[in-house]
Amino acid sequence: MDALLLSRIQFGFVISFHILFPAFTIGLASWLAFAEWRWLRTRDTLWRDLYFFWIKIFAVSFGMGVVSGIVMSFQFGTNWATLSEQAGNILGPLLSYEVLTAFFLEATFLGVMLFGWGRVSEKMHFVSTLMVALGTLISTFWIISANSWMQTPQGYTIVDGVLQPDSWWDIVFNPSFPLRLAHMVLAAFITTCFVIGGVGASYLLRGVHVDAGKRMLKAAVIFAAITVPAQVFVGDQHGLKALEYQPIKVAAMEGHWEHQPKGEGIPLILFAVPNEKAERNDLEIAIPQVGSLILTHTLDGEIPPLKSVPASERPPVKPVFYAFRVMVGVGTLMLVLVLWSLYLFWRRRLYQSRVALHGWRLLTLGGFVAILSGWYVAEIGRQPYVIYGLLRTADAVSPILAASSVLTSLIVYAVVYAIVFGAGIWYLTRLVKKGPLPHEPPQHTAGGEKTPARPLSAAGENLEEGV
Repeated sequence: MDALLLSRIQFGFVISFHILFPAFTIGLASWLAFAEWRWLRTRDTLWRDLYFFWIKIFAVSFGMGVVSGIVMSFQFGTNWATLSEQAGNILGPLLSYEVLTAFFLEATFLGVMLFGWGRVSEKMHFVSTLMVALGTLISTFWIISANSWMQTPQGYTIVDGVLQPDSWWDIVFNPSFPLRLAHMVLAAFITTCFVIGGVGASYLLRGVHVDAGKRMLKAAVIFAAITVPAQVFVGDQHGLKALEYQPIKVAAMEGHWEHQPKGEGIPLILFAVPNEKAERNDLEIAIPQVGSLILTHTLDGEIPPLKSVPASERPPVKPVFYAFRVMVGVGTLMLVLVLWSLYLFWRRRLYQSRVALHGWRLLTLGGFVAILSGWYVAEIGRQPYVIYGLLRTADAVSPILAASSVLTSLIVYAVVYAIVFGAGIWYLTRLVKKGPLPHEPPQHTAGGEKTPARPLSAAGENLEEGV
């Protein structure tokens, strides 16, 4: 347990917490914009009640995402000083662009969105919700751009061992960026769909908040019917791009060790126990040629196997292999459930099918599992490099870093996270259990003045009380 391994564990621990909350709030902000738009169009009070219900959950999740993100950024200086020194001229501006665009936009309109109902006009409040939703997407743009550049670096020159920007267009729009951005945004939308649908299904199973449960489940099924199949297509294209630029990562995902005889193709390995010491798979269950069909879209296609490079150039095979199957397995369950739910909705039996409702409740957190698994595939799969092909992870760690210091900070992080995020998740659970309740907020005035009878909306009161 040296400083390098502990630093990797610490960064993985922190980012595993952090990625969950932004991924959820990306989709949730767009859902809030949709709910408010429906309220403005229909004046159906149920849409307004749903907006107030989910905005409280958004506020808590957004706050926890910001806190965990701040902690993560400090590690670039404390644990990964060499990475910051050699690649800071590229990564620093990309992360700064996120602050200058997304954070400033969100900071400007978040307060209006959370506490401005009844204090500003309806149009202004709706614009604020739209701007917060746009800010989450802009933030995703810059973060995925920076991470994608580390996966497929281009547009740089090396001067005295330091990476210098040569073309910002090539840096930002690096080869893997467009598909990785689409993959992440769709994953965020799908995660939110299944949380909303799972909560709605839970209400229907319990026989509480029935109208709200039906509304949420219906919206979740329709949105998921669009995003889940789109994710299957984008994921396939992303896999082809990874095969082009990171073939050994794909070989680890597939547990592909050796060249197959010509014409036989690559099998699809359903289950195996990768044996990295013996360089083979134990207890393998596979379907012949299907792997080639998925990876190359031909029955006899071949990809570089793990043995085509030295062991020092391979990522840890087991975590990549298993995480990829967890991601694909959860995604397959989601696709099956969505298609089945769409059929039941068409036959007007969705709300009466307890099997379907239990399926949605079971997969309420499925999106989070899939996102974490996919992130592990992407990050562990690029090892032993932190910047693929340029800077090895072992060379990126701070040169003077005591293992005891990293271990101490890791323990402190674990304790603080358990308290802070444990309390936050407990509060979110309480909000979900309480459910959407009818509200009678003050009506907007034409000029956005306060209403004297009730200066704060029900949403604002609940938020301030929660804080």
